Formats: sequence, C-alpha cells, structure tokens
Amino acid sequence: MSGEVAYTKRGHVWMALLILSAVLLVMPSCSRDDDPIRSEVTPPGNDDNNGDGEKGKDDTEPGDGGNTEPEDKNDGLEQAYITDSVVYAKYPLLKNLNFVYPSKGPQGEPVMLSGTITMGTGMTHQQRARGFILYNHYTICKASECPSRGMLDMQNIIYLTAPYRGFITVSADYYGFGATEEHMQAYCMASVNSRASIDALRAAKKLLAERGYIWGDDLLNIGYSQGGQTSIGVLKVATEEYPDLHFTRTLAGGGSYDLEETYRQYLTNGSTELPSAVVSILMAYNEYCQLGIPASSMFKGTTLDHLDDWWLSKKYSSTEIDKMMGSKDITTFAADPLLDLDSEVSRRMMKALSGESLCRGWTPRQDENILLVHHESDDIVPQVNAQLLYDFLKAQGVQNVEMRMADYLTLGISEHVNGAVAFLTMVAQWIRDNYEIQ
Repeated sequence: MSGEVAYTKRGHVWMALLILSAVLLVMPSCSRDDDPIRSEVTPPGNDDNNGDGEKGKDDTEPGDGGNTEPEDKNDGLEQAYITDSVVYAKYPLLKNLNFVYPSKGPQGEPVMLSGTITMGTGMTHQQRARGFILYNHYTICKASECPSRGMLDMQNIIYLTAPYRGFITVSADYYGFGATEEHMQAYCMASVNSRASIDALRAAKKLLAERGYIWGDDLLNIGYSQGGQTSIGVLKVATEEYPDLHFTRTLAGGGSYDLEETYRQYLTNGSTELPSAVVSILMAYNEYCQLGIPASSMFKGTTLDHLDDWWLSKKYSSTEIDKMMGSKDITTFAADPLLDLDSEVSRRMMKALSGESLCRGWTPRQDENILLVHHESDDIVPQVNAQLLYDFLKAQGVQNVEMRMADYLTLGISEHVNGAVAFLTMVAQWIRDNYEIQ
C-alpha cells in the first residue's frame, strides 16, 4: 500500500522555484573555488588550534547535549584532526572545518577518511548550536566534487532556504574521495558509505567538543539520490552498532534502496538518464565484492576502452562522462553477459547487489521518524525503490514513516532532478515549521 502523497505539482511552488537555481548547481559538476579564505592548517595531535583560525586553547567547557560518544572502535589508527578552516567565495555564509578521521574501508580494513564540518560564519564556540545535520552527498565522479574540496551546494541551499543557522552540518567524502582519492569509489555501497558518515559524525563531535563547542540534542539525517540510500544505511548501522545514536528525523529522497531490483528495471527499461552511474555501480561491486568479473564481460565499446581515464582518473563529472559515452541506451555500453539475467555474470552481480539491499535483512528501530520522497517517474532511480523500502519499514513496525511519491513539477530537466527540487523544498519547509530562528 502506498504512503500518503502530500506534495503535488501545486504544492509550495514558490519554494521550489526559489531553490531551483541552486539545485541546478547540484546535479552537474561542482568544482572547488579558486580563491578560498583559509586559516592555518592544524597538524595532527595539536590541540592548540580550535580549527577556526583562532590560536590558543579554548576556555569554554565542552558541552552536554549530544557530546558524549562511545569509545572509538578503530584501534591502531591515528586520531581525527582538523586540517584547515576555509570560507569559499562561492559560499560566503558558510565556514568549513575540513578534517580526517579513522573509519573502515570496503573490506573492513582500517582507513583514514576525510570530510567537512559546516556552520554559519557567525557561529563561535561560545554559543550553543541547535544540533547536527548529518548530510550524505549524492553521486559524484570528479575528485574536486567532494565536500572537503568545496562541493557544498546542498549545505548552502539548506542554509539559504531555512532560517536555522544554529545547526552544524557534517559531511563525509566517502571512500574513494578526499583522503582516499587514489582508490576506486565505493559507489552506492550503503554499508561502506553509511559507516563513513557515522564515523565522520562521531569524530566531528569529538573534535568540536575538544574545542569548546556546545550543542543541543537535535540530529537530522539527510540525503538525496546516493545520499538517500546512505541516509537509510546510516539508520541500519546505528541500529546494529550504536544504540545510543538516535536521529530526530531522517529525510531521504530518490535513493536506490534495492539495487538488485534496480538492475532488473534498468534491463527492462533499456535506458537511463545517468549511464555513468550504472558503470560506477558495476565497477564498485565487482571490485569490492571481489566478484572477479572481467571488464570485457561487463562493458563494451568506448566505455570499455575508457574505464581508466573517464572513471578511475576522477577528472570528469558524471555529466561530462555521460556526454562522452554518447548514449543513454544500456545496450550500447553493457556487454551481452550483463544484459542476460540468466547468465553467470548477471547472477553473481545480482547476488552482490542483493547483499546491500536496505529493504530486507535488518531490524529498524520502531521509533524512527522517516520521510521518504521519490518522483514517481524518476528516470534514474526507479520509484519501486521507495515503495519497497516503505513496505519493509511498515512491516517491521516503524510507525512514523511517511512516503511522498508524486509526479512533481516538470521543469524541462531530468525527473530525478525534479524530485531533488521537491525533496529540498520539503526539507526546508519541515525545518521552517519545526525550528524557530536562532
């Protein structure tokens, strides 16, 4: 049974138009500004720099609220540390503390990952923040598109469209970007990216507490597209490993929650508006699930010829790669064994994709507060993903889960991007309705 559709083409049109220009910045390539204002780099283990350019030890006591974290489970790794503080010319209202932190890679190996802590430029460690937003980023392919390299479009949109500047946002780069840029990204691998996000949140809280920042208990978990998948994965990891970590609300949009079913849908439909993402998924699962499938059994043509320089080099955005691929027809770049659902290659790939499904195999907390948003004509992530996840969550007894699925505003762009406009509108409206100006 479908969830309530509470947002239609006529709903909050003014808000959607307000953020449309900003959303259009989100989906194409987003590059780092050339003239950021940086503070001095903070070396590992130096506690005499509070991360925002002010040297000297803070005399503000660490806060209460959500500051207490479990003991770090990543024994043997370096401790997290802030690398620099930066204000980008493109985002003058945002101050960013870039940091690295201990986590785990795709095979559970210890790694140091990177991310950024974002707050209003006027926030200081003397004032009490409202709480945290764990922001999980969407699909990127280019090295310079990750949060710690200045890709802050979503954070900027949230700050501009909702008067709640008391929140601090934490964004992980995920494995394969930032500190681990030399490795293939673990694209759409929820277990890997969700752990990266949770570990980033825990490390950020510890770093900020050490510098005297204080905050309240509110904790939002937000993401669209790959970020929507990661947001639900965050709930799974928190449920299974961090019982004291609770989210005020999770807002997830356009996520690929069941990639095995998505695989079938792609083959049935025969095309996708983001063909580069299909290749990224197949490469990541083949590599990190150790399937050992030869590249020639998955790809063909120019795609096969350019895996290294188009994808692994991280020189190009997904938009640029799509143009170079030249076709949205899956049969033009997928090899015959992938196109045959009964082939050994397809069976092995689908088994790996099934292992990352968020629509089965875990027990969510029944008191979660979840909003799912999806465009019913999504041309990149089939809408069946949201329906399967909604049905699973309800079957598991989660009472406060709402699904808003509709044919949202048509703006002459991808329906997946139209869904992003609707999603951000709802996020901004919900925050406006629930939090006073601080």
